[in-house]
Amino acid sequence: MEPSTDRPRCAWANRSPLLARYHDTEWGVPLHDDRRLFEHLVLAGAQAGLSWETVLKKRENYRRAFHGFDPRRVARTTPRDMRRLLADPGIIRNRLKIQSAITNARQVLDIQREHGSLDHYLWRFTGGQPIRNRYPACADIPSRTPASDRMSRDLRRRGFTFVGPTICYAYMQATGMVNDHTLDCFKSRG
Repeated sequence: MEPSTDRPRCAWANRSPLLARYHDTEWGVPLHDDRRLFEHLVLAGAQAGLSWETVLKKRENYRRAFHGFDPRRVARTTPRDMRRLLADPGIIRNRLKIQSAITNARQVLDIQREHGSLDHYLWRFTGGQPIRNRYPACADIPSRTPASDRMSRDLRRRGFTFVGPTICYAYMQATGMVNDHTLDCFKSRG
């Protein structure tokens, strides 16, 4: 089903029906499931240098290629699996980004052992609650914040890759740790 075109939404979401659907159903919605949080971490890293729409178009292929984003299975990726991934036209075939997913899966397992869950660890960067911003337009939204800087520093210290402050901020927006729906957007109300 196509999203309604009569609803005012964040300007970036009006570029395509795929972006509108993602905006209307996922972006800015608090996420607490470890597997889905890992999925968004992999996809945020895969987006580096690309459009989010490009990544969304490949999302189902990523889910298949990365075992439904089960960090245990991804962490056990073998050299043979890596060759298969690099040959898979359904995902972004960048060796560094694929290796990052594997490395980050291993680090997620360490965080789960240390903190009980990836969810518990990540949400502490926002005090356990979504940060609700009130920006008038997309141009007013920063590309990084002190919270995303702290998250990036800590993730890097733990050995994560493709987790710079800008990627972390986009990740925080995608997983609802931050709600940056602009004031004219129907999702900013309520």
